[in-house]
Amino acid sequence: MIKLDPYINVDPGTMSPIQHGEVFVTDDGAETDLDLGHYERFTHAHLSQANNWTTGRIYLSVIEKERRGDYLGKTIQVIPHVTNEIKDAIRAVTVNGDTDIVIIEIGGTVGDIESLPFLEAIRQMGNEEGRENALFIHATLVPFIAAAGELKTKPTQHSVRELREIGITPEILLCRSDRPLSHDLRSKIALFCNVKESAVITAQDVDTIYDVPLALHDQGLDGLIVSLLQLDDVAAPADLIAWRKLVDTIREPSAGETSIAIVGKYVELEDSYKSLREALTHGGVANNLRVNVRWIESEELMGENYEARLRDFDAILVPGGFGKRGVEGMIRAISYARRTRTPYFGICLGMQTACIEFARNVCDLKDADSTEFNLETPHPIIFKLRDLVNVDEMGGTMRLGAWPCLLAEGSLAREIYSGASEISERHRHRYEFNPAFRATLEKGGLVFSGASADQKFIEIVELSRDEHPWFLGCQFHPEFKSKPLAPHPLFASFVHAAFQNRLQTETALEQMPENDASIVDRAAAASEN
Repeated sequence: MIKLDPYINVDPGTMSPIQHGEVFVTDDGAETDLDLGHYERFTHAHLSQANNWTTGRIYLSVIEKERRGDYLGKTIQVIPHVTNEIKDAIRAVTVNGDTDIVIIEIGGTVGDIESLPFLEAIRQMGNEEGRENALFIHATLVPFIAAAGELKTKPTQHSVRELREIGITPEILLCRSDRPLSHDLRSKIALFCNVKESAVITAQDVDTIYDVPLALHDQGLDGLIVSLLQLDDVAAPADLIAWRKLVDTIREPSAGETSIAIVGKYVELEDSYKSLREALTHGGVANNLRVNVRWIESEELMGENYEARLRDFDAILVPGGFGKRGVEGMIRAISYARRTRTPYFGICLGMQTACIEFARNVCDLKDADSTEFNLETPHPIIFKLRDLVNVDEMGGTMRLGAWPCLLAEGSLAREIYSGASEISERHRHRYEFNPAFRATLEKGGLVFSGASADQKFIEIVELSRDEHPWFLGCQFHPEFKSKPLAPHPLFASFVHAAFQNRLQTETALEQMPENDASIVDRAAAASEN
């Protein structure tokens, strides 16, 4: 599977999450489009840098070749040099010989100037590979016009016409809509777009993204693709029993529900934390629970009533992020979770801020901070990666990709990972825990339960279960490896802890006199720390 993105950035690593959504990281350290996260979650594909190309990366490769003299003095042009580079990138994923099908997605919109080289490249590939070995599927919009009370097919007709003008004839149309397409509409689209009516597929909005494969299968899309590529004799029948059970659990979990607050910096665009949100859903599936997520902008917790905003949640999660904005709000949320014994999960920045909160409020290092936020702090609990000192470039300079982590015996982390002594997780960070403060925080009660094989990097911190039922922070991003049919153990355990906290709270409420129930406050369980 390959995603081709028309933007000029070499990769999305330096783009704002609010503008572009999350950056998905592969095992080999590639910073890629969030769609690769969908690819890995929905399939068994193991993706890498080779599976995501942008206009910027394609042009960079061409220019580097020109500078080396690889083109032997020729005039470098979009056709054939740029289009050849695109085709080479696509074919490179098949070099090991174990690939039967390559699915290529081109981002953007038909008609965009920047996507034309990609469209030209796949047009050429269609001819080179032969019509029986190439299939063009076009995702298009059929909007509902509320004022007219009807669906309009003109955008689809014009989009298909644009493709046909450059030599690409779609054989299947995926028609995005918020409601079903009638027989008459599908017939009309088929007529004007020169496709069979059976190839006009309704890609209707669904209540969960995991229903999409089932909805498309029920319309025969998978069988149509197999037929058009002449794979009927080798393709196994679709077996979606486990997937249907998954969707049923997501829609109607039998064990109940739990409520989790995500306190972050980029909450105005949920795609900023796409993998995180899906991993929580997977954790819910593992426990047969519905996970109700509430997004809280961390800056909004700087008021005097911040504890009241957190009181109704069964657990709190602080995700990754960069920069100083909103950090103090995160630290307040962490302090609340620690004092009230509310399950807490910190990821990347969420681990770092947990260490800062612990240093300030438990170890009495009042001005403890990260050098990312305060270069002059007297207690730099978090500092820049030692490998990145004097490195000022932003793109691709972080600690990226999969790295091993050793788990301490008897720790919560080791128990969650079913007793494994070593794990491998994906990273994306520029700052790390300062080991000079390890002894101080350990004396205060913080447990360092995960570290790199050489003990250089602290990977996991937690509180003893005597002190807190579930408090854990990790430097890595476990959400990148969670799948609906294989939920990540950290998320499964965290959701379970959230639900147990909910049950305990409900039990306490039931046992209280009726006239006291209205004043129940989880903060009452706070310790003097």
